[in-house]
Amino acid sequence: MKRVFLIVLDSFGIGEMPDAGEYGDAGSNTLRAIRSSPLFSVPTLAKLGLFHIRGIDPLSEQGLGFSGCVARMKEASRGKDTTVGHWEIGGIISEDPLPVYPQGFPEEFCREFSRHTGRGLLCNLPFSGTEVLRKFGEKHKQTGDLILYTSADSVCQIAAHEEIVPPELLYRYCGIARELLPVGRVIARPFTGEAPNFERTPRRKDFSLPPPGKTMLDVIAGSGLSVISVGKIWDIFGGRSIEREFHTVDNQDGMEKTTALVQESFQGLCFVNLVDFDMKYGHRNDVDGYAGAISQFDRWLGEFLPLLKEEDLLLITADHGCDPSAPGTDHSREYTPMIAWGKSLREGVNLGERSTFSDIGKTVLEYLGLENSLPGTSFLPQIRQPIS
Repeated sequence: MKRVFLIVLDSFGIGEMPDAGEYGDAGSNTLRAIRSSPLFSVPTLAKLGLFHIRGIDPLSEQGLGFSGCVARMKEASRGKDTTVGHWEIGGIISEDPLPVYPQGFPEEFCREFSRHTGRGLLCNLPFSGTEVLRKFGEKHKQTGDLILYTSADSVCQIAAHEEIVPPELLYRYCGIARELLPVGRVIARPFTGEAPNFERTPRRKDFSLPPPGKTMLDVIAGSGLSVISVGKIWDIFGGRSIEREFHTVDNQDGMEKTTALVQESFQGLCFVNLVDFDMKYGHRNDVDGYAGAISQFDRWLGEFLPLLKEEDLLLITADHGCDPSAPGTDHSREYTPMIAWGKSLREGVNLGERSTFSDIGKTVLEYLGLENSLPGTSFLPQIRQPIS
């Protein structure tokens, strides 16, 4: 009864990639930024080997041993967004970046979108998600016009007050935008409150492009094994090949749902995304908030590890960076960590640098005994204990 728990710490980058300058991200290092905070405390991740990963400054008190298996993951795809990062983990390397709209969305799209929704549009520029509410929230309430904005990533975000546009109607509007735009994700951003203290609600919903090819999830589901998603994994993969889906309102909710799932009987993959690091802290330049969130995860992880069974495999990684100390508020082109742990694995294995996130998907599939032709190279032979 083999199970894999694959946890993505959304935006937990560990240092700039060689081509970071091409993305405007030279010098970005999410982990280095949050290590400066007094709220940063990750003894469990340290014990598993986080600070032994290539390129990460070691802890001053660090010894020679660690209990996990680690690697620095390099993104082979062109991009630095959630969709492309997760797709690559799942076995799709994106040769071309998804389209971005630094000057706002084309007039043709805006005209057609308004025709379908019957509503005008506000903003239509790259904007911070919290600032856009402060600037356009009151006018939206007065007119009913939708707040349309983007970022440096391939996203179309549509915000509306829940009293003006109920979430289900906003989701319908986002579905229309999804059909009209080749953008990576269309994101519904419901909010509530009064000016100037508008607040986004947990009823965010992502509408992603369907993966353009076969993924790790398809291989697992096609073999008759379970694929369970926690957080926005369902949205990123368009629900494809996912047997059960658990929506979450925040990291704590996601961790609690994962704790409940580890106590169930299933065979296959539990794929988890914890989004608060990115959404609440990275994009808002909140160094202390990010540090506190990763410390919260570390405390939970210390309680989670003893619950894993003999045949369970735990993999912890990320999809991109989002340096909260950087001048902007967008994602950053960074390496990501890979930490593997399980009772059937070796201890203290440092795999150095891997050339693609897809190595994770290949490792998951080999662990589950599934043949496939996806890109990447499994590192399972290096990390599992020899069979006696």
